[in-house]
Amino acid sequence: MDVTFSLEYEQFRQEVRTFIAEHWSSKDAQDRDAAAFRRRGIERGYLYRGIPRQFGGSEQPRDPIKAYIIQREYARSNAPGEISGGGPSHLTPTLLAEGEEWQKEMFIPKTLTGEYVWCQGYSEPGAGSDLAGISTRATLEGDEWAIEGQKVWTSNAHRATHMYALVRTEPNAPKHEGISYLLLRMDQPGIVVRPLKQITGEATFNEVFFAGARTPKDWIVGKRGQGWAVSRTLLAFERNHVGAAEASEDLFDKLLRLAKAASINGLPALQDPLIRDELIKIQCMISAHRLSGLRQLAMDAAGATEHLAVGSFNKLYGSIIAERIARAAQKLMNDHAIAQPVEGGGRSRWVRQYMNSIAAQLGGGTSNIHRNIIAERRLGLPREAAGVEH
Repeated sequence: MDVTFSLEYEQFRQEVRTFIAEHWSSKDAQDRDAAAFRRRGIERGYLYRGIPRQFGGSEQPRDPIKAYIIQREYARSNAPGEISGGGPSHLTPTLLAEGEEWQKEMFIPKTLTGEYVWCQGYSEPGAGSDLAGISTRATLEGDEWAIEGQKVWTSNAHRATHMYALVRTEPNAPKHEGISYLLLRMDQPGIVVRPLKQITGEATFNEVFFAGARTPKDWIVGKRGQGWAVSRTLLAFERNHVGAAEASEDLFDKLLRLAKAASINGLPALQDPLIRDELIKIQCMISAHRLSGLRQLAMDAAGATEHLAVGSFNKLYGSIIAERIARAAQKLMNDHAIAQPVEGGGRSRWVRQYMNSIAAQLGGGTSNIHRNIIAERRLGLPREAAGVEH
C-alpha cells in the first residue's frame, strides 16, 4: 500500500510548516497571541475549513488530506489550532446540517472563538447505551420550554456556558419519535451542576439537575419530536473524530521514556526480554493502527462510505492499544504504581492513564457498540434479534 503523499500535498505541507514557523512561537505566548494566530490561520484557510466565512470559518473546498496535514503540522509545532470540545467538533457541524440560518449566525461564530463553551446533555441514570430511553422532559409553556429531569456523565458541565440536550417533548409518542433537540444556557436558575469525583481523584464529569430550567421556544434544532435524527447527525461527526493513531504514537513515546528510566531486578527495564517483547508487540499494533488510519483517510478522500465502519475499527483499536500501554506501564513500575503520589488532587500520570484507558472504551460509543457497527456494516452479519436494545 502506498502511504506517501503526492508532490502537491508535500508542497502544501511545507507551506503550512513555513506559516507556523513565521507566525507562532510558543515561548512566552499569551492567550491573546493564540487568538491572533488562530485568526491568521482562518485567513489562510487552515482552520475551520468546512465552515462558511459568514459563520467564522475559512470556507475551503473539502479535502481530507489537506485537513490531515494541517492537523499534523499544528500538533508537531504545538501551535494553537481549532478549539477542541463538543461545541466546535460536534455541535457546529450539526447546526450547519440541521439548524436555522439565525441559529448558525447566533451560535457558531462565538463557539469557534471559545466565547460559548458547550456540554452535551445526553446520558441519564436510566439511559446510557439505550439513549432513546431518556426521561428528561421539556414542556412548552408560552414562548419557553420548561425542563425537568437529570443528565449524568456530562463532561465539562462545570465550566460550560451552554448545553445541547436531548429531551422528551412528546410523552405519548414512540420513544424514538418523542425526543427533541434543545439548546439552553447553563447560567440560569433551575440548573444545578454536581461534580462526580472519579477514581483518579479528578472531577471532569458531572450530574446536571433540571428543575424548571428555561430555554426559548425557538432554541430547538430540527423539528419538534425529531431530535433523535438530529442526534444521529452529531454522533456521526463525533465517532469520525475519535480514535486517531497519533494519540497512540504519542502515548507509546511516553511509555518508551518510562522504560528507559525504569529498572527491573536492578537492571535497566529495556534489557528485560519480556518487556522488550511487549514493547515490540505494541509498536506493531500502533503501526497497523497508523496504516488503518491512512486507509480511512484515503477512503474518505475518495468519497467511499465504508470509511465510517473503518472509523469504528480505529476507535476500537485505539482503545485496546491505550489499555495495553497502560498495563505495560504498570509492569514497569511494579508495586510502586499503587503508591504513586497525588498530583494536584489527582493520581500520577500513569495511574491516571491506566484508569482513563478503561474509560476510553466507553467514550465516543462503547467498544461493543463499535463491534456491532463493524459486524453489521462491514462484515454483513445479521443484526441482533428483535427486542434486543441497541
